[in-house]
Amino acid sequence: MGTVRLFLGTAVKRNWEVHQMDVYNAFLHGDLEEEIYMKHPPGFKASDPKKVCRLRKSIYGLKQSPRCWFEKLSTALKKFGFEQSLSDYSLFTMDKDGEQLHVLVYVDDLIITGSTMTVMQAFKDYLSTCFHMKDLGPLKYFLGIEVAHSPSGMYLCQRKYALDIISDSGLLGAKPVAFPLESNNKLALSASPYLPHPAKYRRLIGRLIYLAVTRPDLAYCVHFLAQFMQKPREDHWEAALRVVKYLKNNPGQGILLRAAGSFQFTGWCDSDYSGCPLTRRSVTGYFIQLGGSPISWKTNKQKTVSRSSAEAEYRAMAHITQELIWLKRILLSLGVKHDGSMLVRCDSEAAIHIATNPVFHERTKHVEVDCHFVRNEVLTKNIRLLHVGTGSQLADILTKPLGTQDYAQFCVKLGIQDLHAPT
Repeated sequence: MGTVRLFLGTAVKRNWEVHQMDVYNAFLHGDLEEEIYMKHPPGFKASDPKKVCRLRKSIYGLKQSPRCWFEKLSTALKKFGFEQSLSDYSLFTMDKDGEQLHVLVYVDDLIITGSTMTVMQAFKDYLSTCFHMKDLGPLKYFLGIEVAHSPSGMYLCQRKYALDIISDSGLLGAKPVAFPLESNNKLALSASPYLPHPAKYRRLIGRLIYLAVTRPDLAYCVHFLAQFMQKPREDHWEAALRVVKYLKNNPGQGILLRAAGSFQFTGWCDSDYSGCPLTRRSVTGYFIQLGGSPISWKTNKQKTVSRSSAEAEYRAMAHITQELIWLKRILLSLGVKHDGSMLVRCDSEAAIHIATNPVFHERTKHVEVDCHFVRNEVLTKNIRLLHVGTGSQLADILTKPLGTQDYAQFCVKLGIQDLHAPT
């Protein structure tokens, strides 16, 4: 989904149109390389009931059907002149005679953008000769994400999906809450009874995970509640319902990919030292913007226990650095060169000193070598580290639960908006 947001954000800044196409019965187009047999379908009367059918083409239900379809589509795109991105195999780009065309594929859904409408129409006509296609016109609804266009940019939200979650939870008449998770909760140490039917908890958390695609304000609470999916308790279920009540407060909330602004990457990384009371591992959170538009964010528990807050912040810095490097490669595939340094804002001066001074430190002798690649990126000026105050650290909302006032302020700073809110 980071590729989707970067793809759309780049098209918006270039003022390119974004269109969508769909393939009818995509899995039936694939060619099988394996020898596969199947029983007679229901209603088919065979002369010899002992005989079976041999498949020549892929059908729905085969494990290799998605792979066969993607191979068939990739071959058709490369024949037209596209190159497949090595950073994300679902992205195809073409630069021919000064005209650019980009295609992003998700199974049978394609979003297309290009420098001119002529080259886009020519590609649509070619694709219609290869497969049975449906031209859906300008992008409005993709993978459950509602898209609204305006001169100021492109607004992404999942209002219908959020309302379905609220309705299925039976909380359409509930009183909304201002923030999703209590600040001083004891959910990790809860001793309440186990849920007799944990499937409903797992289903709800799974839906919330996908809802966080356009809502960075949900990243921490969903990550926190997801760690109890194996054996959820009643307290965890009540906390999950509180998140749904928070959705009722603003179901149409989403992100705005701004048309104004540069192609400058700015990252914010933070860490909650020893945030997990069970494992004593720290929680990492990062938030990345492209010229002021939210592009990538993540909340993750670190794999090892950090011995100091500086070490925890340094590991968070390593996480965001590798994400920035990957995003820069995707941006290059889209035909945009990011020549300057990518900015990383961190609220720990100790972590910045460790990353910028390539000398031996007693406090980092046990840190894995892969974390120290941050120093090389700083030396080559691929990233530039800047100190930011804790109160202005945007990634703070991704590492810990916050109260009403702080939560509302951070949502505004993150660029989260509600297009459906009353004016």
